[in-house]
Amino acid sequence: MRRRRFRSPSWTASLTWKSAVFLTAMCCTLAALLGFLVHTAVTRQVVEQAREKTLSKLEAVTDAYEAGEPLPPGSGVDPSGLPGSLRALAAGGERGTLVADAPHPRHGRPGPAMWAAGPADGRALAAWTDYGHSARTIAGLDRAIIGSSLLAIAATLLAGLFAVGRVTRRLHQSARVARRISAGDLDARVADPRTARPVRAQDEVAIVAGALDTMASTLQRKLQTEQRFTADVAHELRTPLTGLTAATELLPPGRPTELVRDRVRAMRALTEDLLEISRLDARTEQVDLAVHDLGPVAERVVRASGAPTEVRLGRAARVETDRRRLERVIGNLVANAHRHGAPPVVLEADGPVVSVRDHGPGFPAYLLEGGPQRFRTEGAGKGHGLGLTIALGQAEVIGARLEFAEAPDGGALARLTLPEYVAFDDGDGDGNPGGDRGPDGGDDPDGSTRGSPHGS
Repeated sequence: MRRRRFRSPSWTASLTWKSAVFLTAMCCTLAALLGFLVHTAVTRQVVEQAREKTLSKLEAVTDAYEAGEPLPPGSGVDPSGLPGSLRALAAGGERGTLVADAPHPRHGRPGPAMWAAGPADGRALAAWTDYGHSARTIAGLDRAIIGSSLLAIAATLLAGLFAVGRVTRRLHQSARVARRISAGDLDARVADPRTARPVRAQDEVAIVAGALDTMASTLQRKLQTEQRFTADVAHELRTPLTGLTAATELLPPGRPTELVRDRVRAMRALTEDLLEISRLDARTEQVDLAVHDLGPVAERVVRASGAPTEVRLGRAARVETDRRRLERVIGNLVANAHRHGAPPVVLEADGPVVSVRDHGPGFPAYLLEGGPQRFRTEGAGKGHGLGLTIALGQAEVIGARLEFAEAPDGGALARLTLPEYVAFDDGDGDGNPGGDRGPDGGDDPDGSTRGSPHGS
């Protein structure tokens, strides 16, 4: 059994999180280093002062002991609380100091003290001074170091997050604009204020934003030039093709005439497709919305195509869409299935979803990965790769989603999902869930309903 590898949450990959961890680690390291240095220096100074004080007292005790005078409080010969290491040091004829507990000279309660001991006739003469104040001073210093370090870490972290947050917000803005451009909104710009004045110093984010805006402007100009070229070529071809079509009607009957007429019709269809694509690219299309029963619309498209297509109707649904554009999408999907697939071709309308599938080799890999491409087709069928391109563009215009996939049992599957129309009761009390009716109380023959739907 393979062990599952631990995967950190996605939010830990953000620049803000990484910056917060880095700033916190650096602040903690710096605070610990400074705190250790300050603690060591102050402790050494306090200990030295206590040691000098205790040694001075030991000198006075030694003079009193040699003079045979009574020893002052806080001193004695071989006192009971003397640490063993100092006792052994004094027995060896040397002096030393050590911090350990000792009875207080006044109230006798044990507490921290600085011991000093020296030799005295083979015994240990010791003196001790109160070390409690020095210990409290060091403890207070440690608390101050910890408190100030925490405050410094919090302030540095907040300031760092604020600075990093400004950078990440600008980066997110650039990313949002890049996504809008990739989605087709070529008018989107970052418009970073730092790029408005060329003489102003720019940071790296402003440089990236300016480069993105320049790229978008260049791409927009190139695409607009290509769109104008396509539209102009298609428009200019319409006039000679119209004349050529009229001329073919004057040709004598026969096989050559039929071939010429067939090619002229193909050229006219290609020209109309190019004009339609140019309008879709320009994003100037206006939709004529109305409410329609999806099933009858799909059936009418199949009948108009004249191709043997099986129609399966599931749950009835009403959709608010542009009927002409919807018929164009469904018609292109059916025509593509017959042209590039294999029978039987099945159209299924179930709810707001229309599926068209065939039993051929399926869609090519490039189409499944990146969508249809103009003037690129595979297989033995004829075509210019414009039918699915137009279907996808018209689906976007009417707010539908068109997906291409492989059928589970083989063949190509195109699925069109439309926004379903839901009628709300307007409070008339008749409980009629249907759409609005016209002045004469009737609907269009195909089940469409004009006028504003309920709840709009």
